[in-house]
Amino acid sequence: MEHEHLVRLARRRAGMKFGFFIHLSVFIAVNTLLFLINQQATPGYTWFPFPLGGWAVGLSIHGLAVYLSGSGLRERMVDDELRKLESRRAPGAR
Repeated sequence: MEHEHLVRLARRRAGMKFGFFIHLSVFIAVNTLLFLINQQATPGYTWFPFPLGGWAVGLSIHGLAVYLSGSGLRERMVDDELRKLESRRAPGAR
């Protein structure tokens, strides 16, 4: 049972990291395209940093969520909550 749990956890973490790399790749591709469009369409006005900045904030949050969850912080918090709930359960109750 423990091995199955570790396999599921490893797959979940790998999936989260893969999702982040896809997000990063799309971020780079789209913002490169926006930069090129900005340079061609309106070279006198630089507007591409606005969508880039907003998206960078979202990408940073995504990265933190992915890589902080790998630290085991979430699992420790879940274990702590389980212990609290089990200690509040009435004796003899299942």
